[in-house]
Amino acid sequence: MNIQFEELKMYTNFDDLADDLLDLAKEILPEQLFYLSAIDDAEQLILKLSDDQTSMHVTEGMVVDLNYSLCRRIDFQTKQPLVYEDVTKEPNLDGMKEILEQANVRSYLGIPISLTNGEKFGTLCAINDEASLFESKSIELLQRIVRLFSYYLELERFVWRDTLTDLYNRRYLMNRFDTQPHEVGALFFLDLDGFKKINDVYGHDAGDTVLQEVARRLQSLIAGRTSVCAVRLGGDEFVLHFACCDSQETLVRQADEILSCLSKWDAYDLTASIGIVSYKDSDISLKTLLRQADIALYEAKSSGKNRYKLFNE
Repeated sequence: MNIQFEELKMYTNFDDLADDLLDLAKEILPEQLFYLSAIDDAEQLILKLSDDQTSMHVTEGMVVDLNYSLCRRIDFQTKQPLVYEDVTKEPNLDGMKEILEQANVRSYLGIPISLTNGEKFGTLCAINDEASLFESKSIELLQRIVRLFSYYLELERFVWRDTLTDLYNRRYLMNRFDTQPHEVGALFFLDLDGFKKINDVYGHDAGDTVLQEVARRLQSLIAGRTSVCAVRLGGDEFVLHFACCDSQETLVRQADEILSCLSKWDAYDLTASIGIVSYKDSDISLKTLLRQADIALYEAKSSGKNRYKLFNE
């Protein structure tokens, strides 16, 4: 998901506010079944339902292929709701009608939920096993409470994300390490070689652009790997946390890919150095691991930069 489900679990009072959102929606359209979902380009996750008992085949925690969901048709660019008062009478739903019939869904209202930066979060949807009439005033009220909910999501995002790069921040790393199992794993501590010169010669705007590009490249390298997260600690220091049991050979191969990826710049003489520490002790603290990774990073820089070193006690 664009906003990882694990991240949502850390949001303060997310469950309570999601319940409030659905309760308010039911006040506006009491005869409808509402659900709140998170979506990305491939899947939809049903986060919350307004009713436990329903004749429609929708359950909390259900993951749906977005190709088989009406929410795929919502235009997140215009942020306009998608309305089907009677799906059986819609001429452009031929590929979906059998799926909707199996789910016992006759009417549908989908309202997009986006962050202020345009990133999609998901949808607030109303469905019914009978044809429905959705009045424009009701839809407008639902859009207003969705907008308030999106502001809450934005505030929570600032708590866990670095505002410049949109990577996770130190607070997120600490929470991830404290709340998720971490019997085995590894930390990569990255520092950019030559970054100070970029700020001094080209200015801090250029430096910010470089940091954003580094973040984009790191995200690209770990795309699709839910066990890995990228963090900006501050300045030009980054951390990759591998919450898995990768072999040393795999870690070394990953380090080589990172060094290669971060050494290719058209306008700048810039590389990276990496300190790596792996662990097999659930009692070890994040503070200790960062200190050990920092020692390995110092050795990498002292050895000529643009290289990695593994921490060795």
